[in-house]
Amino acid sequence: MHAALRDRICLLDYTPGTRLSEAELATEFKTSRTPVRRVLARLEDEGLVQTRHGIGTIVTDANIRTMAQTYELRMELAQLAGQLSPRPVRPADLQRLDALCRQTEALVIRPDPRAFAVLNMHLHQFLTSLTSNAALCQVSDRLYYQTARIWLLAIPDLDLLSEVQIFAAEIWQIHTALSTGDLRAVGLLRRAHISMSFKRLGGF
Repeated sequence: MHAALRDRICLLDYTPGTRLSEAELATEFKTSRTPVRRVLARLEDEGLVQTRHGIGTIVTDANIRTMAQTYELRMELAQLAGQLSPRPVRPADLQRLDALCRQTEALVIRPDPRAFAVLNMHLHQFLTSLTSNAALCQVSDRLYYQTARIWLLAIPDLDLLSEVQIFAAEIWQIHTALSTGDLRAVGLLRRAHISMSFKRLGGF
């Protein structure tokens, strides 16, 4: 339930200001309100929703200006992911990255904001899986999902095709580095990509 609601918020299925009903969610997920309350409390701790007296649980807004420090920390963690407890690269990892490359190539032909956001999310999940440092994974996830909505919210002011092409170039660079087992280079590439994305969004 937590992952499903988090993804809905980050993909703007629930836009900022949307009220989340405990009763409706309990019915949808076929559970009591108690697990729903626990999930909503976790999402609030992650900064994705806010409980307002007399109103209920509301999806929070995401603003590039208020996320500057979060982006800075994300950059540093991306680099650390290639240094702290990296695990050996397996053939299955390259196959998974191959699939992401093919999906990105298809997206270049037919750009779609939501599909692009999903691909970016999958790349984050893949790169996080390359370290066995559980604490690093947990913090990286938290910060990523806090900022994930910003790009989709900003897309009307961006060149979608250009963004997809930049992403495609990054993912192929990561593929080249990963093929040689150079996880340090993978971390540096991801750090650079996060930095440049933030600049294009108007940060720094």
